[in-house]
Amino acid sequence: MKILPTNFDGQAIRRLYDEDTETWWFSVIDVVQVLTDSTYANRYWSDLKRKLAQEAGSEQAYEKIVRLKLTAPDGKKRETDCATAESLLRIVQSIPSPKAEPIKLWLAKVGYERMQEMADPALSLDRARQTWQQHGRSDKWIAQRMTGQETRNKLTDYWSDHDIKKGSEFAILTNIIHQEWAGVSVAQHKDMKGLSSHNLRDHMSEAELIFTALAELSTRQIAQSVEATGLADNKSAAKKGGRIAAQARQQLESQTGQSVVTPANYLPPTAPRVVKAVKTSKKT
Repeated sequence: MKILPTNFDGQAIRRLYDEDTETWWFSVIDVVQVLTDSTYANRYWSDLKRKLAQEAGSEQAYEKIVRLKLTAPDGKKRETDCATAESLLRIVQSIPSPKAEPIKLWLAKVGYERMQEMADPALSLDRARQTWQQHGRSDKWIAQRMTGQETRNKLTDYWSDHDIKKGSEFAILTNIIHQEWAGVSVAQHKDMKGLSSHNLRDHMSEAELIFTALAELSTRQIAQSVEATGLADNKSAAKKGGRIAAQARQQLESQTGQSVVTPANYLPPTAPRVVKAVKTSKKT
């Protein structure tokens, strides 16, 4: 996930973009703060949450709220209620405020910016390249990361055109592919690397990026060969594509004696942490 803070009327609203599910998540408390101008925004949101949970027609917006780690004003990361633009609009409608319409327009603008990037992926890639350079990534790593993203985009384009829902079903298939090639789930891999709300791919080694791309390329070509449509068909293609990359990973590991899946990351140096060992599976 990429964490992108922004401002509305001089006030910060934190948002995250999940590349794997192609979903924007917004900090609900930040939006409530903007709408209410209250020094008790947390209490206001707590009361509103209870109301949404009980109000007919509002249960869906309440149920789609998730807790993600965002950077607080004191610089520490804390779990914060987040919602998609769709759910957030329902919440905005529940708050009487003269700023409701401007917030809706702002949300629409965020969606428009994403549409621009989808229509012209070079915009997104240029922004990403600048960010990676600022974080000290090598040109070689950046080239591999961008190649992998292009492979990923072609796969998700196929899914979108063959009855796979963005969000939950994208995540299910992504996890299947990852579990097959790496021997660990996406969550386990992130845990190995000590990541929370970070994008796993932004912290992969060159080898991890290459095997991820091989697994996703294989998945797409297998799906295309059988015209896989719907979740069940694409689950089968995901498993087969992931296994192809798993076999290549195992062959490389047998020659080098080193694991491709690694706890290494690009996080800023901190105090030593305990890395939880996760055994990768030996699938053939």
